[in-house]
Parts: sequence; structure tokens; C-alpha cells
Amino acid sequence: MRLLRFALVVFILITAFQFVNIRYFGGAMFSLPSQDKFPVSIHGSTEPVRPFSGSSEEGEEVDHVIGNDTFQSHDSFIDKETETETLDSLTGTGTSSIVEDADMAMANENTRNLEILESKSDNLSPDVKRLINVSNSGVVSITEMMSLLHQSRTSHASLKLKPSSAVDQELIHARSQIENPQMIVNHPLLHAPLYWNLSMFKTSYELMEKKLKVYIYREGKRPVLHKPVLKGIYASEGWFMKQLSSSKTFVTKNPRKAHLFYLPFSSKMLEETLYVPGSHSDKNLIEFLKSYLDMISSKYTFWNKTGGSDHFLVACHDWAPSETRQYMANCIRALCNSDVSEGFVFGKDVALPETTILVPRRPLRALGGKPYSQRQILAFFAGGMHGYLRPLLLQRWGGNKDPHMKIFSEIPKSRGKKSYMEYMKSSKYCICPKGHEVNSPRVVEALFYECVPVIISDNFVPPFFDVLNWESFAVFVLEKDIPDLKNILVSITEERYREMQMRVKMVQKHFLWHSKPEKFDIFHMILHSIWYNRVFQT
Repeated sequence: MRLLRFALVVFILITAFQFVNIRYFGGAMFSLPSQDKFPVSIHGSTEPVRPFSGSSEEGEEVDHVIGNDTFQSHDSFIDKETETETLDSLTGTGTSSIVEDADMAMANENTRNLEILESKSDNLSPDVKRLINVSNSGVVSITEMMSLLHQSRTSHASLKLKPSSAVDQELIHARSQIENPQMIVNHPLLHAPLYWNLSMFKTSYELMEKKLKVYIYREGKRPVLHKPVLKGIYASEGWFMKQLSSSKTFVTKNPRKAHLFYLPFSSKMLEETLYVPGSHSDKNLIEFLKSYLDMISSKYTFWNKTGGSDHFLVACHDWAPSETRQYMANCIRALCNSDVSEGFVFGKDVALPETTILVPRRPLRALGGKPYSQRQILAFFAGGMHGYLRPLLLQRWGGNKDPHMKIFSEIPKSRGKKSYMEYMKSSKYCICPKGHEVNSPRVVEALFYECVPVIISDNFVPPFFDVLNWESFAVFVLEKDIPDLKNILVSITEERYREMQMRVKMVQKHFLWHSKPEKFDIFHMILHSIWYNRVFQT
């Protein structure tokens, strides 16, 4: 009898331990650390780092090769062995088999999202933490994102800081004007439904043109600093660096007149120059940025005066959130990888568009697409099977299972077949699923080719979210709803589709790079979002 009682006690203890381990530690309390994780903060939190696979001549990863067109993607930083293991875990039988129960995988997605957010809780802002505590899905919706942005604006307004300089007075006055704008109903260049508040945007934009001054630190050597890369999928950061550096309108040589201070480093060149292949660590990349900050903060007083809150960076590499989280946490960070679960802070950080530039001398090459009446394909996607989501998309719709859904891992190269570009120009909807990270160049490509983007990427903050009402010209589908993708698209009326496609054409100008900046183009929109956040921090 005593033995039976002892066994019962042991069983209860083991059961309790397993519950705590699974509930609070994801079942990994005594697991060996994965080789692809590394500490990135003083809290000892970890972030995945994917080793390199094959590279193009530019040193960037090839996403998919379609006909004669090669498109590069940020989301292939994973070796073939790891890719195979990931797909095997989904299929249970190896990469040649399909996912047998996609419905079950999608049914578990709410739990998956909650676990991801909980595991990265140290990275989340307090407002996001409060939100997920009452959420059953772990997904922050567009409406909830807007609420978080509004909360940020309100909390800064409640501080009522006294101006300590002429620059502060200018910012406070600008905020007052933006919050009390002259009402605008119509504008020849700006279509009101595209914006959360057209009057506020126009007022803020015009104040930026008149008032904004940026100081660019001259310290630091190439190639990590002061070297804009104008080609590839990380081109946004390079084009911005180039065009701001040559601006006579916004740049000042007197730092005491500056509203903002630019840290001119390239996240692409940082990785390309300092990352040690196979190390699975970005420690030396982070240390480089720390050394750079130590240099400018010891030489100037501006960083220490505000703790870096009036400084900003523009970074498109996937690793930029983790690389800048520790020592640049107070900066305004314009990030392509704008992921709520990676610590994106509403009201401070900026969602940066990821633009693919293949020919820098012709950034607008092949712009546009067919009119809506000639778009016979319902939906299109082609790309590498990165992450867990895309294989599910391919399993459900690939292999010509449905003539209206053109879903490929690689478009056939046979003569007469459409190219990637032609498919986008001929489709009503262009599917933009997440890969390893939430962002994808397909979002901007869809706008470029006048195709309505369908974004399947939970917790992705779309570009220029502070200004643009994305739900007026794009479709958002939860990852768990992939099985219903076609039904969702078919349920959209023809009238609604035509309206969205018309708005895609109208919003397109905000995502275009020009050899020389033009009013309301992507350069000015990036700078405006940074200015906008700076104004509302005062």
C-alpha cells in the first residue's frame, strides 16, 4: 500500500512538472539549445538566425527562378538540410509528399501564434502585451494595430513636455497644426479613401517640406556606412540613403537646427561584411553598431541628450530588428521586417516598403499591368517554399488543382508560358504570403503591376501604416484561413474588386523610386513617416 502511495505521488509530481514545462517553457525547459539560436540581449533572449544557402553574384539569396527572370528574396536564409527537415515535419513523409492534413495545421494556428508572441514577450511593447493577454488568437488585427497607434499618440500627448529648444518649439507647433488641420474633401493627387485622415496627412506632409531638417553623421567608413546599395531586394535602404544624402532641401550641416539625426548604415552591408557563415550568431554585427554609437555619443552630445529618440535608421535586412533592439531601442527604426512579434513599436517605428530593384538606372522598368477586364486569372503566387505557410498554400492550390488559382513553387520554363511579371500583370489578385519573416517584396510588386495584393502574414505591419488605410486597396487573409482562400476572393464583388484595383493604381505613386525624388514618392513617404513619428513624440 505504501509503495502504491509512493508511485501515485511520483506520478502527480511528473504530471505537474510536464504541465509547467509545456505551459510556460514551450516544452523546452531541459531541451538542448538549437544550433541556430543565439543570445541577442542582456535578458538572454534568443532569436533564430538562418545560415546562408546559395547566393547570386550580388550575394543575395535566390527566391525563385521563373523563365528568364530571376527574382531574389529575403526569406531564403536557410540551408537545404534545414529546409528539408522543415518540410518533412509538415508532410511527415519527406519533401516529395504533400501535406496530408492542412486543415489540422490551420486549426492549430491560433495556438501557434499565441506561443510565438508569448515566447517573444520580452520584445513586445507594453500595449501589445496587454492586447495579447485578452486575445484568443495571438494575431493583432489591422483595427487593433490602429488602436495601438492611437494609444501611442495619446500617451505622448498626455506628457505635455515643455520645449527646451527652438527645435522642440517647432515640433510642438507642427503637432498642433497637424491635429487641427484645414479640412480637405478632394485633392487632385490624393484620393481620400486611401488614407486614415487625408487632412492630417496633407498638413503634415507640407510642414515636413517646409520645416524638416536632418543631420547626417559623417563619421564611419565604408562599406557598412555611407555606401548605398541600389540593387536587389534590400534596395529601399540604399535608395533612401543616396537620395537623402544628396538632398539640399532636408539636410542641414548644423546639428543644432536638426529635428532628426540619421544613422547612415546599411543593414545589408553590415551582414555581408561582418557575418561569419556558419556561426549562427550576429554578435559581432551588434557589437559593430554599439562601437559606432559609442563613437558618435562620445564626440557629440546629441545622442545622450535624448537617449537616441530623435535619431533614426532605415534598414531592410531580415535581421535588422534583432540587431538594433538592444542598443538602438529608442531610435525611430524604419524596418522592412515590421513584425509585431519582433518588437515593432507603434508610434515610434516605421514600416518600410521592401522594393526589388533589378536595374538601378531604370527603377520603373515594366511599371503597370493589364486593365481589370483583361485580368483572367483569379489569383497568382510563385516563390520558394520558405517557412511553414507556403507549402500549405501549394498543397491546397498548386499543381493546377484549380484553373483559376495559379500557385507555383517555380513557374515552368517551357516556351509560351507566362513569366512571373506577366502573371502579375494578368491576375486580379496577387498572393503575398509570409516566408521565414512577415515581409515580402511581393507586396510592393503587386502594387507595381497594379494587382490587388492579398496579404497572408499574421502580425505584419504594412508599409506606411501610420498614414495609409491598407484595407481600402488590399485583402488581408489570416494564415489559418488558407483553406478558404478562394471562397474569400470569390465572395468579393466585381464592383468592390474594381474599386480596390483603381485604388491600387492611385496608391502606386507612394511606392515608386525615381532617379530624382518626386512629390509623394517613396522617398518622401519614408521620410514623412519618420517625421510624423518624431512630431508625435513631442
